[in-house]
Amino acid sequence: MRGGRWAALALGLLRLCLAQANFAPHFFDNGVGSTNGNMALFSLPEDTPVGSHVYTLNGTDPEGDPISYHISFDPSARSVFSVDPTFGNITLVEELDREREDEIEAIISISDGLNLVAEKVVILVTDTNDEAPRFIQEPYVALVPEDIPAGSSIFKVHAVDRDTGSGGSVTYFLQNLHSPFAVDRHSGVLRLQAGATLDYERSWTHYVTVVAKDGGGRLHGADVVFSATTTVTVNVEDVQDTAPVFVGTPYYGYVYEDTLPGSEVLKVVAMDGDRGKPNRILYSLANGSEGAFEINETSGAISITQSPAQLQREVYELHVQGANAKFNLQLVGPRGIFRVVPQTVLNEAQVTIIVENSAAIDFEKSKVLTFKLLAVEVNTPEKFSSTADVVIQLLDTNDNVPKFDSLYYVARIPENAPGGSSVVAVTAVDPDTGPWGEVKYSIYGTGADLFLIHPSTGLIYTQPWASLDAEATARYNFYVKAEDMEGKYSVAEVFITLLDVNDHPPQFGKSVQKKTMVLGTPVKIEAIDEDAEEPNNLVDYSITHAEPANVFDINAHTGEIWLKNSIRSLDALHNITPGRDCIWSLEVQAKDRGSPSFSTTALLKIDITDAETLSRSPMAAFLIQTKDNPMKAVGVLAGTMATVVAITVLISTATFWRNKKSNKVLPVRRVVRKRPSPAPRTIRIEWLKSKSAKAATKFMLKEKPPNENCNNNSPESSLPPRAPALPPPPSVAPSTGAAHWTVPTVSGSLTPQPTQHPPKPKTMGSPIQSTLISELKQKFEKKSVHNKAYF
Repeated sequence: MRGGRWAALALGLLRLCLAQANFAPHFFDNGVGSTNGNMALFSLPEDTPVGSHVYTLNGTDPEGDPISYHISFDPSARSVFSVDPTFGNITLVEELDREREDEIEAIISISDGLNLVAEKVVILVTDTNDEAPRFIQEPYVALVPEDIPAGSSIFKVHAVDRDTGSGGSVTYFLQNLHSPFAVDRHSGVLRLQAGATLDYERSWTHYVTVVAKDGGGRLHGADVVFSATTTVTVNVEDVQDTAPVFVGTPYYGYVYEDTLPGSEVLKVVAMDGDRGKPNRILYSLANGSEGAFEINETSGAISITQSPAQLQREVYELHVQGANAKFNLQLVGPRGIFRVVPQTVLNEAQVTIIVENSAAIDFEKSKVLTFKLLAVEVNTPEKFSSTADVVIQLLDTNDNVPKFDSLYYVARIPENAPGGSSVVAVTAVDPDTGPWGEVKYSIYGTGADLFLIHPSTGLIYTQPWASLDAEATARYNFYVKAEDMEGKYSVAEVFITLLDVNDHPPQFGKSVQKKTMVLGTPVKIEAIDEDAEEPNNLVDYSITHAEPANVFDINAHTGEIWLKNSIRSLDALHNITPGRDCIWSLEVQAKDRGSPSFSTTALLKIDITDAETLSRSPMAAFLIQTKDNPMKAVGVLAGTMATVVAITVLISTATFWRNKKSNKVLPVRRVVRKRPSPAPRTIRIEWLKSKSAKAATKFMLKEKPPNENCNNNSPESSLPPRAPALPPPPSVAPSTGAAHWTVPTVSGSLTPQPTQHPPKPKTMGSPIQSTLISELKQKFEKKSVHNKAYF
């Protein structure tokens, strides 16, 4: 039983060694925009309906075995696609959203049942106009002085759209076209229209409705535009631009004869015309009192300072005002950037403008900042004011980094493009001015050796000496850097794909090929086209010349050649061959499908045999089958020898451990049998002549019993054997009885017969025995003659 198991194991290993190698399947590469292949460079719009067939995986197996397709995702990611394992159809099973996930990583695999090949792919999700603009940092409330100049900026609204391209660009409009305000359609800055003014006393609040619209785009096959609205509340800030107003004018007061000095005659009341932020009212007598009256500067009460008898006039006309030596200073314009010091001045002062928020100053946004310095009286009823223009020129600094207009650039160029050919132009912009805004381009990376870039224009082109070859390297990937004079830089990625050109003809392995064909089994020719892509590397086969022409057929796609169905035996083949020869010569052609197309020819010699001839000698069949591939025969023989050695080692090891475990390791003895030293040649020759007749009657052929285990312990087994005597001469009287001997085997020997049992006379008469003795005698006689001649 154990021997049977070892034999089965050896047979299985032998079959494994003799089996032909099975090559792994592979995907077909695809180009940009293709929906058939290995999903490389594949992109999908985010509005693709769930359930849509979006792609077809496609590949092949070198042996032509059936293949299956699979797709998998990271456990932490969504399983966005499913695949039909037989046909490779990819179906979208979950909704896409570029704003949430703009790339999808997946593992696609192809299997022939024995080999599995997996590739990691990245599917780009492209944008559609499915997002509406959205205002940020709401609510919007602006506080604006009522004396702000026309055309001044008031506020800035900001809306974002997460779409890209035109669908992500936002423009602004005002819903009310008759508003005193206007909005910049690109920046969202709200301004006071030219010629318009604000008046706190007439309206201290304005509500401005701003509309944000995107640039429109495609969604589910239709053109759509999305918009959003917001309201900006503009609160008008009162400024001192209105004089105080007396209430209840005119005022009349009476002085009686008994009025005492210091008594109140009348009281005036005034209110500030700027009601939003009314100033404190102070009263004073401008003229007309002639020292007879005085006024309380805070309450407005007018009192008499003299007795009535001292009054020189019957009617006094008094003029009342406020103080006029104190005034306030403030900057009118964008808030939070600068402030003025001091803010309150008496009579006169030197004014300083200080930067309050440097982060709000940006030369790239505005090179000039314009303000108004407003001075307003504090304690006067008229609140006279004055303004002065303040113009601040900003100086640029290198505070910006060059930025590319795209994070990556994709280009394609034919592989036969000459050196110095343009590939793609990259663009980076630095908003800084002067030398800080000058951009210098460079490229680096493992794939940049064959390319150059113009340092100023950003044009990438091939090296003058470059020779591109899509078969050697089909894709290049490197980085481009944009750098300003102080070393600030940004980086973008460049992907260059070589477009395959049909520049390689198909090539056979040898110009003369030899094949052995077994009737009923085709032979196959193969030519390799080193072009990188289809159809340039697809090869069609044909027989261009054969005599007679109606013997062979060929499969144009696989290169398999077989005999026509009408030829089913070697005899039928001999009948159409003049020399009855089974070796045929064909001229075969391999032609690619490129444009222009290339072809090559080879001479094919076919040795035709049949299965019956092969069955007569398995080794001959094996040699014939491996005639065209000697390395296969060497490999099979080497594998067989290695298998036999391995099985032998396994069996020996198993036997050793079994015997060791049972403590029954038997001793092995080797019996060495020595041949006795021969007598001198002269004496031996005479002895052979005299004793030949007697020896014939004393010896017979006897089969030696087999030794089972070569482990005899008898004394006889350790003695050297005696040399057998010569057979008797043929002159002994014959006998008619049956021969009493057996045919000697490999282990047989000549054994002397015991003397007490003489052989029967009829045994000597056996014709077979007589013939054998005669031949032995002739050999010894020849040897004796030779020895005599020698001595």
